[in-house]
Amino acid sequence: MKIATFNVNGVKTRLPHLLRWLEREQPDVACLQELKALQEGFPEREILDAGYHPLWKGQRSWNGVAILARGVQPVEVRRELPGDASDDQSRYLEAAVNGVIVACLYLPNGNPQPGPKFDYKLAWFERLIVHARSLVDAAHPVILCGDFNVVPTDFDIYNPRSWRKDALLQPESRACWERLLAQGWTDAIRHLHPEEPIYTFWDYFRQHWQHNSGLRIDHLLLNRKLAPALRAAGVDRWVRGEEKASDHAPAWVELELAAKPARRSAGGS
Repeated sequence: MKIATFNVNGVKTRLPHLLRWLEREQPDVACLQELKALQEGFPEREILDAGYHPLWKGQRSWNGVAILARGVQPVEVRRELPGDASDDQSRYLEAAVNGVIVACLYLPNGNPQPGPKFDYKLAWFERLIVHARSLVDAAHPVILCGDFNVVPTDFDIYNPRSWRKDALLQPESRACWERLLAQGWTDAIRHLHPEEPIYTFWDYFRQHWQHNSGLRIDHLLLNRKLAPALRAAGVDRWVRGEEKASDHAPAWVELELAAKPARRSAGGS
């Protein structure tokens, strides 16, 4: 089973890129962030024609999340992160797909910091930590994936010097990340590639893509039940090289899940 996460940076604007990626890579599950589309503006027909059943929560501006499942309908579990009923930003979606609980998230950017946007980022992160605690030891396999807007360490960025004041590298952001991992989550990409610089985001400035001046901010975390199934993880860098591409590239994991035992018929031996 291949599960991927992709900040599309506008699902309607980047729809051709999304469809090419789905056709070429054929993930079983694709989690999307930053749809930048209202609920009724999501390209449902095009996604269905590509062989994927979508579950989505749209919103104007820089929010919006979706879960696409190839050949099956995702079963919705929840449409918001618990802990703040007044929070109306579309940043979290959770569904069951072929026995795996898939949580798709778009954690707040937090810039500029300090300020209310950074406060919101940390508050949202605290809510995520609380909810994740109920998932890490779940009886079902769980994957927590998306754009976390956190560079975990200086090894996950081409050069931290010019980013020191950015919300993605703040000690508070990194401390939240460490507390989340300490619950027992496996950072799939770093687990399989401990010594390799791997990036998922290259901004549009100063030819950062051309110079591979990237950041790793899109992550896939596996709970204790799912971690033993991890076989491969990586980034589809070619997507970032497309013309007028998103500033993110899809990150993915391949999992070897145990087949469910066949159901015996009533008259079977």
